[in-house]
Amino acid sequence: MTGSFSTAQVGQSGLRIPLIGFGTAPLATAPAWGGGEPITEAQALETLHYAFTQGIRFFDTAPAYVRGLAETRTGKLLAQIPRDEIVIATKVGFDITADQVRHDCSRDGVLRSLEGSLKRLNVDRVDIVHIHDADHDARQALDETFPALADLRAQGVIKAIGAGMNQWEVPLMFAQHADFDCFMIAGRYTLLEQGALPLLDLCERKGISIIAAGIYNSGILATGSADSNTRYNYAAVAPEIIARVQMIETICRDFDVPLHTAATQFPLGHPGVKALVVGFQKISEVKACLHALGQPIPLAFWKALREKSLLSAPVPSSIKVNS
Repeated sequence: MTGSFSTAQVGQSGLRIPLIGFGTAPLATAPAWGGGEPITEAQALETLHYAFTQGIRFFDTAPAYVRGLAETRTGKLLAQIPRDEIVIATKVGFDITADQVRHDCSRDGVLRSLEGSLKRLNVDRVDIVHIHDADHDARQALDETFPALADLRAQGVIKAIGAGMNQWEVPLMFAQHADFDCFMIAGRYTLLEQGALPLLDLCERKGISIIAAGIYNSGILATGSADSNTRYNYAAVAPEIIARVQMIETICRDFDVPLHTAATQFPLGHPGVKALVVGFQKISEVKACLHALGQPIPLAFWKALREKSLLSAPVPSSIKVNS
């Protein structure tokens, strides 16, 4: 699949984001999130360029992705692209300038972080700024980080404010206490687990957009249960998770729907989810994701998962990918 992807408005901001975004964290990590050196810069840039040629115009990054390396590599592509053709999201909440990366949710920390991101990305502005992994700094994030970002939004420096986290409980609290435009939730609303439904349902009612990330739960939903090297939430896979994936795979075989295809499309079935952010390290992964988005999945497949208690979420109906 190549071309123009459907877009959706981010909260009340007026900003529109494409349905599929390139998550750049893997550009700064070792293959398959394993140990060792990051992938080569040549491979990172090759993958970025290929994704752009295939119509991907939304890029998500963060300073904390290996001390700015993901932003720096992404910036080498962005320097070659007209700024108005793309949507850029980055994050604040970490100070990467000291000897040790540390949380910094202060107002000054937000401004310093954003200044550094702009330099590494080779752009004069970003569109979305997420508060990054404020698991243990939620109160300070509301009291200091959010007001700083709100001022930037009011001035037109940024267009939308979000929070990017690997959990949904703190974003739920954020949604109840501040005027967020979006949340990027990694791994908590997937074909394998739908614990974030309370957040998604609240955000749908409040008009806050959800961006689903970590949709393969860091590997298991992309490679399947038979891969001995597969991971679940960046760790070895527990037997009960393997068993659940195998039950999903059985229904996939019954309907001739690849697990990877089902996992790619599933989050978009909730009306609160407006976009996906998928991490890529190589061209074949971009191809696989775009192919998965273009494949039809019968409604009966989702109903079968629901009947076997493998979905606690609403059954997806139609998923519009192209505009």
